[in-house]
Amino acid sequence: MSFNNAPTRKDFPADFRWGVSTSSFQIEGAGQEDGKGESIWDRFCKEPGRIRDGSNGNVACDHYHRYPQDLDMARGLGVNAYRFSIAWPRILPNGTSGRGAVNEAGLAFYDRLVDAMLERGLDPWATLYHWDLPQALQEQGGWTSRDTVAAFLEYTDVVTRRLGDRVKHWITHNEPWCSCMMGYWENIHAPGGTSLADALQASHHVLLSHGQAVSLIRNNVPGADIGITLSLHPITAASDSAADQAALVRHDGLRNRWFLDPLFGRGYPADTLALVGGAAPKVLAGDLEAIATPTDFLGVNYYFPEMVADDPQATHSPMRAKIVEKDGVERTGFGWEVSPQGLIDLLTRVQRDYNPAVIQLTENGSTFEDVLTPDSRVHDTERLRYLQRHLAALKVAVDAGVPVKGYFAWSLLDNFEWAEGYLRRFGIAYVDYATQQRVLKDSGLWYGQFLNE
Repeated sequence: MSFNNAPTRKDFPADFRWGVSTSSFQIEGAGQEDGKGESIWDRFCKEPGRIRDGSNGNVACDHYHRYPQDLDMARGLGVNAYRFSIAWPRILPNGTSGRGAVNEAGLAFYDRLVDAMLERGLDPWATLYHWDLPQALQEQGGWTSRDTVAAFLEYTDVVTRRLGDRVKHWITHNEPWCSCMMGYWENIHAPGGTSLADALQASHHVLLSHGQAVSLIRNNVPGADIGITLSLHPITAASDSAADQAALVRHDGLRNRWFLDPLFGRGYPADTLALVGGAAPKVLAGDLEAIATPTDFLGVNYYFPEMVADDPQATHSPMRAKIVEKDGVERTGFGWEVSPQGLIDLLTRVQRDYNPAVIQLTENGSTFEDVLTPDSRVHDTERLRYLQRHLAALKVAVDAGVPVKGYFAWSLLDNFEWAEGYLRRFGIAYVDYATQQRVLKDSGLWYGQFLNE
């Protein structure tokens, strides 16, 4: 299928939601201002060799001080929704009020931020957890500890009571795969661990905290629209062989079904539990029912597909599967395959197998080697085409009846890209980190044209 003909905004339903996404640690900066506590990413950045360019998030995009300018840019694009995340350590610097008072200055910042969105006609979409756990909680076990579930609920209660009169759209967690598997097992993200058992226990507690938070948010926010966002991947086998086909099922079990199945009331997939054996999480009575608490939407982040082959010699994972890179495909600067068809495959699979009432495409984007020209332009042709082609694929999925109701481009700004530091640029706006100048790239200019047609 060709995706070369870019759609127009009129090709989508009139009430379709168009937005951009950001996250607190990646853009805010002000790392030690106004009473903010230390996060696991603040600590991770201090460990030599963790961040590729040796950088940190202390300044990032200085959004903490420059948010009016950034929201003006979003409004100028023509988006009607703005996805942001709240920094837990700004609200409860030590994780819970039991270890210190609620930080009024942190709440006041998000008051100002939300009010500024509303003044510009931007519907606020708040993510409660985008990976910046208070370091004080990590020192008590982090997400491997059930106490962190209770701490998350206290944090959620404080934030939703304060902002719930103005913020109606709430995402509990962003990408549990990344915060748990990459953080506690793959040793790529904070806090930096190598234990599959820890990662699976952490993922269970993240899912449990999500499920328990849903009813809490509903109590605090009349008319709340609540969901969770997962990073999901369409997966294919490297061949038709029985071994590779079985590897696909195993890999999908941990990559996708481990999160989707319990959220949709099926518990953890039995085949995956059998494979992980003694690394399986401790699940208490009532946990699975809580995780399956009904939500209003499923957030999906899509970046790339995966192809896997059987790997009998694998020692790092009981899934015994290895990622195989396809030859001759277009790739982003991150090396990720560019596949608009993969978006269709993923969305139709989620609809077929889980039938969520609403899907929000909460992230989709790409990184390339951007260059700011002397006349202050960024000709990011590859990202522009990526955006056009993925919106064309999204139109195919919507026309086929997949209940996608919104699209949020990742990201409004170039930012701190976790373990990559500032080496990867995902923004539709270029950030000169030395001067904090923002420049809309050609992709951002096109997105604005698309939204204003």
